[in-house]
Amino acid sequence: MQTLVQSRKHPSYDDDLALWIDAQIQLLLDRRFSELDIGNMVAELDDMKKREIRALKNRLRVLVMHLLKCRYQPEHPQNKWRATLIEQRERLALLLGDSPSLRTSLPEYVQQAYPIAVKLASAETGLPANVFPTRSPFSVEQILDQNFTP
Repeated sequence: MQTLVQSRKHPSYDDDLALWIDAQIQLLLDRRFSELDIGNMVAELDDMKKREIRALKNRLRVLVMHLLKCRYQPEHPQNKWRATLIEQRERLALLLGDSPSLRTSLPEYVQQAYPIAVKLASAETGLPANVFPTRSPFSVEQILDQNFTP
């Protein structure tokens, strides 16, 4: 019964996400907790965390791919790769600044991102995938270090 009342009183989560979020924010600010759409709020918060982790892994994948290219194709011009290293490291720093607790999971995320980074590095360099190590040769500290280039 409450969901029927909620859907008439407030924008629906399914109809307009942005409007629904605005309504939930206003309900929180007004301390009208009984009217909150708790189920969808929990699902949305869970999705937010998953998006943060996915963004972090994507940055790590691109960063590690470029580190591999620098190490295994040193004869190619690396200026463009270095620019990408700087960009990805800056974006990683922003993500970790917003969610510092994710830093503790970086070693795990690097290992999860690494196989795809190898596939991408192999595709871009033309080198066979078995040229690259089976595990990331770069420490988390090296990956995040703006001054590190292999």
